[in-house]
Amino acid sequence: MTRALDRANDTAKILLETESIQFSPEKPFTFTSGRCSPVYVDCRKLIGFVEERRKIVQMWKEMLLEKLPDLPFDCVAGGETAGIPYGAFLAEALDKPMAYIRKKPKGFGRNASIEGNLSIGERVLLVEDLSTDGGSKLRFIEAVRKAEAEISHCIVIFNYGIFTYKNNHLSDAGVTLHSLATWEDILNYARHNNSFTPKTIAEVERFLAAPDDWLPRSRMKLESFDENCS
Repeated sequence: MTRALDRANDTAKILLETESIQFSPEKPFTFTSGRCSPVYVDCRKLIGFVEERRKIVQMWKEMLLEKLPDLPFDCVAGGETAGIPYGAFLAEALDKPMAYIRKKPKGFGRNASIEGNLSIGERVLLVEDLSTDGGSKLRFIEAVRKAEAEISHCIVIFNYGIFTYKNNHLSDAGVTLHSLATWEDILNYARHNNSFTPKTIAEVERFLAAPDDWLPRSRMKLESFDENCS
C-alpha cells in the first residue's frame, strides 16, 4: 500500500470513528441548498479531538512535502469559518505565516477580505476542511487575487469527488485541489471493516452516483442541517 493509500485509509478511519461522517439513508438530511442527502460530513467536529487533528495535520504536511517539496507558498490562509482553525494548525506545523479569508469583505482596500499580514505578490496556500462542489473556494481565490497575492494550491481533508464537472472550475482558475480522502476511500474502509450494513452502503452509492437527483425511498420527516458548502 502506498503512502497516499495509507493516508486515505487513516483519514477514513478518523472521520468514521469520530462520527464526523454520518450515514442516515432512512432519515436523510436536508441541506440549506435544498439538496437531500443520506450522508452528512462535518470535518469541523475534528477540532475537538486532539490526537486525531494532529494526525490530520501531520498527514497534510507529509502529503505537501511529497507533492510540493519546495513548499511553493509564503502564507497559509484558512477560509472562514471551518478553514480558520485548520489553517492555524497547518501554519504552525509548517512554520509559515497565517491569514484568514472572510466570506464577505469588511472595510475597504486590497485586504478588505483578508485578516493577517498578506503582502503583494505573496503565494498563498488555501486551507479548508472539505470540498463539495468547490463553490466557496472560488470566492476565497478571488479575494486573495484581489489582494494582489498569488494562489495556485488548495488543501482539504475530504473531497466529495462526485461533483467533478463543478470542481473543474478550480482547475480553470489555475488552482490545484489536494485532499487526503474521498468518498471512494470512505466506502472502501466501511466495507472492509463492516462499519455499516450493505443496505446502507448501497443507498449511499445510489446518492453518490446521482447526487443532484437523489431522493429518499422513505417518506419520513427530513432533518434540516446547515450544508458545509465548500
